[in-house]
Amino acid sequence: MADPSTYRPEPGTIPESPGVYRFRDGTGRVIYVGKAKNLRSRLNSYFADLWSLHQRTQQMVTTAESVDWVTVGTEVEALQLEYTWIKQYDPRFNVRYRDDKSYPYLAVTLDEEFPRLQVMRGAKRKGVRYFGPYSHAWAIRETLDLLLRVFPARTCSAGVFKRAGQVGRPCLLGYIGKCSAPCVGSVTAERHREIVDGFCDFMAGRTDTMVRRLEREMTEASEQLEFERAARLRDDIAALRRAMEKQTVVLGDGTDADVVAFADDPLEAAVQVFHVRDGRVRGQRGWVVEKTEDLTTGDLVHHFCTQVYGGEQGEADVPRELLVPELPADADALADWLSSHRGSRVTLRVPQRGDKRSLLETVERNAKDALARHKLRRAGDLTTRSKALDEISDALGMRTAPLRIECFDISQMQGTDVVASMVVFEDGLPRKSEYRRFIIRGATDDLSAMSEVLRRRFARYLDSRAEAGEVGVESADDPEAPAGQAGAGEPRVGMLVDPTTGRPRKFAYPPQLVVVDGGAPQVAAAAQALAELAIDDVALCGLAKRLEEVWLPDDDFPVILPRTSEGLYLLQRVRDEAHRFAITFHRQRRSKRLTQSALDNVPGLGEVRRKALLRHFGSLRRLSAASVEEITEVPGVGRRTAEAILAALGGPSTAPAAD
Repeated sequence: MADPSTYRPEPGTIPESPGVYRFRDGTGRVIYVGKAKNLRSRLNSYFADLWSLHQRTQQMVTTAESVDWVTVGTEVEALQLEYTWIKQYDPRFNVRYRDDKSYPYLAVTLDEEFPRLQVMRGAKRKGVRYFGPYSHAWAIRETLDLLLRVFPARTCSAGVFKRAGQVGRPCLLGYIGKCSAPCVGSVTAERHREIVDGFCDFMAGRTDTMVRRLEREMTEASEQLEFERAARLRDDIAALRRAMEKQTVVLGDGTDADVVAFADDPLEAAVQVFHVRDGRVRGQRGWVVEKTEDLTTGDLVHHFCTQVYGGEQGEADVPRELLVPELPADADALADWLSSHRGSRVTLRVPQRGDKRSLLETVERNAKDALARHKLRRAGDLTTRSKALDEISDALGMRTAPLRIECFDISQMQGTDVVASMVVFEDGLPRKSEYRRFIIRGATDDLSAMSEVLRRRFARYLDSRAEAGEVGVESADDPEAPAGQAGAGEPRVGMLVDPTTGRPRKFAYPPQLVVVDGGAPQVAAAAQALAELAIDDVALCGLAKRLEEVWLPDDDFPVILPRTSEGLYLLQRVRDEAHRFAITFHRQRRSKRLTQSALDNVPGLGEVRRKALLRHFGSLRRLSAASVEEITEVPGVGRRTAEAILAALGGPSTAPAAD
């Protein structure tokens, strides 16, 4: 591992102009490429305190052994050079928008004498017009099957086309009317190209014109008593409309745009893009990428644009408009660069309202779902869960795998509505029946709240164990004990059952591992609470959000789990679930407090009678201005309750006047 200070450029040697820089490893291979408006400011940030850098950035600067740069005149030139170098060197630490698959397109080979309609993947080539991408090849084939009765163009391979011409018989599609059979001369090359051009016009969005023309031809055929032709045109129109239904109109103004949204955590980001052409969603793509640095949403937009558009991805795919959640710092230069690829003006903007904003929110939900699926996809794999638990036990120095993990999180707003959550994972899976929520009344900051919730949780465990007379505590020194349950010399607590209900007692089972959401201060507060209760057989750690560091009690430095660690994935999932559970409860409490009225504190006044009062008077103002007699007219409300209501609302006094 190299020390970044050994290859740091001399002070004053880095220019302040725009440029592109490269980090190289000991073999000279480029491992990272970046661009900067000010090279000196950007490069100096890599040589700051190592522990202040993003985890992946730490790994990059300690892997590299040299850095060089090239200055350019403008930011647009820097974008172009950055794009070229990333394609040339394929640096391992750059954000990479790559899939484990290639997305299919509906392709039309316009460069052939008899153009062919087909599903095509991989690199694009000249002379072929592409529609898509689509999520699945079967979606293309369904659309194509509907449209072939209206646009009977060739779909067969070159070998089948040549063989049919040699034998003088078309294939099955030619007999059933889904191919115009140019292979046997049923139509001329000119007529076949007209059919293909009509298909391309329909796919490009000129659907209404096509439908109106067919409706006009159907009416004319009916008037001329050509009912068979009219029926065939009617069926063609129905097929076109079914195909149009598969491509729902989302923007009524015929927008040509790509709608891009992101969901990220400190280590990874999910991106989703909807390709909208002529107001219809023509395709969708998605990636999950590793974050090399502490990237903002604007930075993610920059990396997306410079890697997805242009080159082998297809320069013609650059849309007129890019709808993004946040503009990057170099938005103007990026728009100029994209415009040069498209050949006409490209705009980047953040939609603020209307249909475009609603569509962006839909894409954002898809991105969040994609990131959640990516993080949870290992949950159903028993082998992977076992590996994750083993990695956690090794990293934390535990003697056994933590089969029961409890995670605690605090949620508050400036010291009000302080709540805590406890989530439980057993064998790497959530056990939601064991989740608990706590209302914190004696603390106003996270540290005191964390101490309180841990004292309450483990005090109940100690009470449950004492009530049960410790009948379930056994020695785990027996070599016949099942693997993974407890280590040598550790107590194994059996089932503590409530004799009245027959169910396990609440908080009856101690965890092997307690995880707190936070860093060293939160871990110290939790450790002190456990020590006060003499709990010394439960492991403790904290997971900090900023760099996903694992903190242990009394350690000056955190434990850094590898980027691809299954144990890190599990700890992240446990922490995120505790955060979700805590913030949901906090919002419920805050919402209830904000919607409370003065009637809630009137003794003897339940929800039914409160609603009856509000229904009768219409508002609290009218109720407070009413007399006791008027209030008692409401069914179920007596004089004493009416007086209590007026006292709570500060209404007119009902006491008799003094003589």
